[in-house]
Amino acid sequence: MASAVPDITLNDGRTIPQLGFGVFQVPPPETQAAVETAIEIGYRHIDTAQMYGNEHGVGAALAASGLSRDEFFVTSKLNNGAHLPDDARREFDATLKALGSDYVDLFLIHWPLPGRYDGDFSQTWRTLEEFYRDGRARSIGVSNFTQHHLGRLFAETTVRPAVNQIEIHPYLNNDELRAFNTDHEIANEAYSPIAQGAVLDDPAIVAIANEAGKTPAQVVLRWHIQRGDIIFPKSNTAERVRENFEIFDFELDGGAMGTITALDRGERGRTGANPDTMNWVPES
Repeated sequence: MASAVPDITLNDGRTIPQLGFGVFQVPPPETQAAVETAIEIGYRHIDTAQMYGNEHGVGAALAASGLSRDEFFVTSKLNNGAHLPDDARREFDATLKALGSDYVDLFLIHWPLPGRYDGDFSQTWRTLEEFYRDGRARSIGVSNFTQHHLGRLFAETTVRPAVNQIEIHPYLNNDELRAFNTDHEIANEAYSPIAQGAVLDDPAIVAIANEAGKTPAQVVLRWHIQRGDIIFPKSNTAERVRENFEIFDFELDGGAMGTITALDRGERGRTGANPDTMNWVPES
């Protein structure tokens, strides 16, 4: 089953499975079991973050799988409270220890935080470049960066981000930013791919799902796949984790794709924070 997942080639020459398993909001005590279930189903791409507090569970599941580390693609992200270089270095070391690995496949700046650290996310990026050059981060990227955030990185740093993980779903197509990323050879990763469930009752999506003999979630995830997005839906229910994996045995025609894309609500459809105003840092 794992071989059915297409790979996307990144601008650094490495590849990433287009479908993964996300552990956002999975409670730390439940993470190992959830990831083990995903691995049994066939997932080999796991997306976590320092702020999720569940990297240890991911690492434990990988260790318990009996598979070699190089069969997995693991992403984590920098804590918002660790943008200063020495803090970033310390937290990155902690990530590797939690994962039980001497490297992470992809490491991201979680948010640009323009209202924090004098708005200097370029210094944070240069620290990630250290991890990339010493091989402990096989690829590096960003999350929630807009065009102007990326433009600053292009002007002030050396390594171009391999991915930009941003909110994308039928109610927030984010197509201008997606196109900008593509034009600059930055892969699009879509978080909240089903808008935290908000799109699943949409009559247009339900009708397409009924015609295809699939669930609304499968239809929306397939829409992402055909658009070229990298996705990592999460669920604590084994049946839904399996359903989310079974999206490679059908295809949406142009009419269905267009109908789903036309549901875009722009900024009104956003379910998460706006990258230009999000400045939250967790309490230490």
